[in-house]
Amino acid sequence: MAQPKFAQIKQYIIGKIKSGEWAENSRVASENELAEQFSVSRMTARRALSELTDAGILSRTQGLGTFVASFKSQSNLLEIRNIADEIKERGSEHKCIPEILESMPAIAPIAIALGVEQDSLVYRSVLVHLENGTPIQVEERFVNPAFAPGYLQQNFEQVTPHEYLCEVAPLTEARHTVEAIMPSPQISQWLSLFNEEPCLQVIRRTWSSNGVVSFTRLISPGSKYRLGGHLTFKR
Repeated sequence: MAQPKFAQIKQYIIGKIKSGEWAENSRVASENELAEQFSVSRMTARRALSELTDAGILSRTQGLGTFVASFKSQSNLLEIRNIADEIKERGSEHKCIPEILESMPAIAPIAIALGVEQDSLVYRSVLVHLENGTPIQVEERFVNPAFAPGYLQQNFEQVTPHEYLCEVAPLTEARHTVEAIMPSPQISQWLSLFNEEPCLQVIRRTWSSNGVVSFTRLISPGSKYRLGGHLTFKR
């Protein structure tokens, strides 16, 4: 099946960026130029540019044009998304390395976060997510076994915790906080940080209709990751 024209334009732009022909912050072809080059309407060209902008690959400034965005990976603060999907949308390859998969007694802060009794059994996973072979996020997740009894048996190199939990305990609510931290030596090792640098930490709790499903820490190098979002206000 032939690839849609807007998808061809997206692959063309991603190819130019990957090859280095279009460097970070350089201006990319306009809607009119792309429409003429690919023999499509401006609307089709606009869709390609808009989807790449939403994915954090491009940035658009009214009156100035469209530019290659910073090469930091970007996650949307306003959405709960699967990191594997975000990375693939940027035209990159996602890989996950499970570092820890275990059951453990819930210490007081974890018990409170998950709404379970202290010392009751909870699941813990620590995964490192890579984009094109570069570590960009450590995900430490505590899970209530009542909602995901098969959690530790999953192959997280093939399916992310987000995907699995959305299947067995569909997300109904989430709350998160964001702060800058200095990473521990272990986090620095997992993220391949050889020089001391601040990291971005997102603390997130997720609920299903029956209660708190997971409590998660997402830690990313400040030099390689950013959070963004877009709000539209009704007049």
